[in-house]
Amino acid sequence: MNLNNTIEHWLTGAQKSLSPANRPFVTLSYAQSLDGSIALRSSEPMALSGSESLRLTHQLRSMHDGILVGIGTVLSDDPQLNVRHWTGSNPQPIVLDSQLRMPSDARLRQCTEKPCWILTTQESEWPNQDGIEICQSQPGSDGRVCLKNALALLYEKGIRHLMVEGGAHVITAFLKAQLVDAVVITLVPRIVGGYKAVGDLEINARVDLPAINPFHSERLGDDLILWGTLDYRKGAE
Repeated sequence: MNLNNTIEHWLTGAQKSLSPANRPFVTLSYAQSLDGSIALRSSEPMALSGSESLRLTHQLRSMHDGILVGIGTVLSDDPQLNVRHWTGSNPQPIVLDSQLRMPSDARLRQCTEKPCWILTTQESEWPNQDGIEICQSQPGSDGRVCLKNALALLYEKGIRHLMVEGGAHVITAFLKAQLVDAVVITLVPRIVGGYKAVGDLEINARVDLPAINPFHSERLGDDLILWGTLDYRKGAE
C-alpha cells in the first residue's frame, strides 16, 4: 500500500471512529520548514511542498466536505481551495472573515460551482451573490468569530468533515480551542527562519500539551509526512 492509500485509509477510519458531536471532524493540514516556518513573512506566500506532497494535499481536500482558511490567507495567497492535482470532488470553500475584508476580485469569488461561505461577526448588507454566501456567527471574547459557534453552524449546514489549511492565526486558534481532531503535516527539508505556523497556545505545563497519538511518519519524495490524531488528555503520551 503506497502512502497516499495509507493516509486515506487511516483518515477514513479516524473520521468514522472519532466523529465529534454537533460539529465537523476537523483535519489540520499544512506544510512547514524544519524550523516550523510557513513563510518568510506573514503577508508573503511561499510554496514549500514538493509535487508529491502537493498531490497528497489535494487528495485530502477531496476527502472533506469543506475547506477553511482565514482572511489573511486569502489576502496574501489568493487561493482557489479546490482539487486540481488529484481526481475527486471539490470541498466547500469557507473563509473566516470577521470584518468582511474579502476582496471583490478574489479567486474564491469566481467559483460558480460552490459560492464561498464567509464566516463573519458582521451584520452584512452584502447580498449573497458575486460568488459568496454570508454566514453570520456570534463573536468570541476577542471579537473574532467564535470557532465553536462557527463549527456548530457549519455542522447545521451539512459539513461533517472539515479541512483547515491556515494561516498561522487560524492554525493557532483551532489548536488553542482544542478543536483539531487529526493532523497531516508536510515537513519540508528547508530552514526558512520566517513566519511560524503555530503561535502561543498559552500552555504553561508539559502535562497540558496536546499529543499526536498515535503518531505516524513516512517520507514522500523529498518531504516527510507526519500524521496522527490529537489527544488532549493531560499527560497523554
